[in-house]
Amino acid sequence: MNRDGRSRTRTYAVGALALLALATGCGDNGGGAAPAAAGGSSAATPQPAAGGAVPTSPAGTPTTAAPAGGDPAAWAKWNLKPLAPAPAPPADKPIKLERTGPVPVFSEVKTSDKVVFITIDDGAEKAPKFVEMLTELKVPISMFLTRDIVKNDYGYFKPLQALGNHIQNHTVDHPVMSKIPAEKQKSEICDAQSALTQQYGTAPLLFRPPFGDGANTPTLNNSVQQCGPRAMVLWRESMQIHDMQYQAADKKLKSGDIILAHFRGPKELKGATMTQMFGDLLARIQEQGFSVARLEDYIQAPAS
Repeated sequence: MNRDGRSRTRTYAVGALALLALATGCGDNGGGAAPAAAGGSSAATPQPAAGGAVPTSPAGTPTTAAPAGGDPAAWAKWNLKPLAPAPAPPADKPIKLERTGPVPVFSEVKTSDKVVFITIDDGAEKAPKFVEMLTELKVPISMFLTRDIVKNDYGYFKPLQALGNHIQNHTVDHPVMSKIPAEKQKSEICDAQSALTQQYGTAPLLFRPPFGDGANTPTLNNSVQQCGPRAMVLWRESMQIHDMQYQAADKKLKSGDIILAHFRGPKELKGATMTQMFGDLLARIQEQGFSVARLEDYIQAPAS
């Protein structure tokens, strides 16, 4: 998603994991975070029913609850200090989405709550230990999945969804969106939207363009509008292997920041596992005194 130097002109092969050869990743190729933007997006906390589908409210948004703090013994098991539980979701959502018209683009949420939001992209690494870790720690995440990277095992993400984590749209095969025509942009978003909706029982309301590329262009905004998502989400920090890269010059988290990470394993993380990378991310957040909240809990979905 970030537009720095490397691999921006690569074409992503359908169903392949060539994406993972990109140094440190889809959203950030090792040189920093994507351009900041302002705006909003939607969804709430899904509680899947049989078959992995997520029941929704009459307005069509998944039901939600404040993320739990987790069991202190579980944090010790993963060699981590517990994060403070996130506050209850605000009744008045800072980001309010409209049903029609241009979609907003945002990389942070305006809030006085001392919280940040974790988003995880792509879906190549499908480590059972990571499901175990999130089940025990109860840390909320938002998943931006690329259809052709996850289609070999859609089921892996259902236990994560069952914890209340939302599944969002990250295209079919991860192209550089500004390099493809409008019709191709539309098929990348719409085809992923259809597949993810069918597999997970609820339509993604958020979209993240690979590398953050094209997020602020009218062409991509129009393509997103035609496919169903009602906002584009960028980020303020990106997790690499053991530490984060920051957009802010002071290299500090701010309340409401959105953090980018990836489903990656030892091959891409220089020997580190997904759980080790995520544990280091939580440690960096804890060191700066923040809690992790669910992004969708701060977003009001469009009225039906």
